[in-house]
Amino acid sequence: MAGLMSRTSTVVKAWISKLLDRAEDPSVTLDYSYEKQLEMLQNVKKGVADVVTAKKRLELQTQKLEQELPKLDQQARQALGAGREDLARAALERKTFAQQQLQGLDQQITGLEAQQEKLLANEKRLSAKVEAFRSQKEVIKAQYSAAEAQVRISEAATGIGEEMADTGLAIQRAQDKTEDMQARAAAVDELVETGALEDFTSGETSLDRELAQLSAQSQVDEELAKLKGELAAGGAQKELEEKS
Repeated sequence: MAGLMSRTSTVVKAWISKLLDRAEDPSVTLDYSYEKQLEMLQNVKKGVADVVTAKKRLELQTQKLEQELPKLDQQARQALGAGREDLARAALERKTFAQQQLQGLDQQITGLEAQQEKLLANEKRLSAKVEAFRSQKEVIKAQYSAAEAQVRISEAATGIGEEMADTGLAIQRAQDKTEDMQARAAAVDELVETGALEDFTSGETSLDRELAQLSAQSQVDEELAKLKGELAAGGAQKELEEKS
């Protein structure tokens, strides 16, 4: 039972695969693949845009901190000049923290720039591959369309050839049948004439035909004798006339 089920499953899978192969249109498949590649390319471009946007935000933060550094230094000087060392220390602490932030932002910006360059390189390569695929798919689609048209023409020509062959066979059969019927008709006529085959439709028997034939022969003999007599009498009359 397990072996039968396995073989049945294999047959069903093969049948489904065959149906799918017939239903699959390479043009549709290639267009779908091209659309998926375009989606990937768009995702890469979006990634580049996101990286650039993030880098711009960090650059704005860097500019803001760079603008605060002179201000904090000036505040520390003013506080120290007013005898407020504590305020001067606080201003310097904020300046130091801002400088540390700047260093971190610079590192992040450098990392984003490297990532941006990498994404741009990937975008360029992927764009070239997508364009190459587009050109190739158009060539394949054109070749497939040409092959499909050739198949349809060949199938049509094959159908015409088969139809003409069937027509030729039909004509040959009709001719053979006609010749058979003609031969049978000639054979029947010959048999009827020779008396071997009784023609029940004529109302005459073979005896009637033989008697009719004898009567006709007798009539011919009589007419022949009459003609001979007339010729003989004519010849005698001519001799008498010549003598006289």
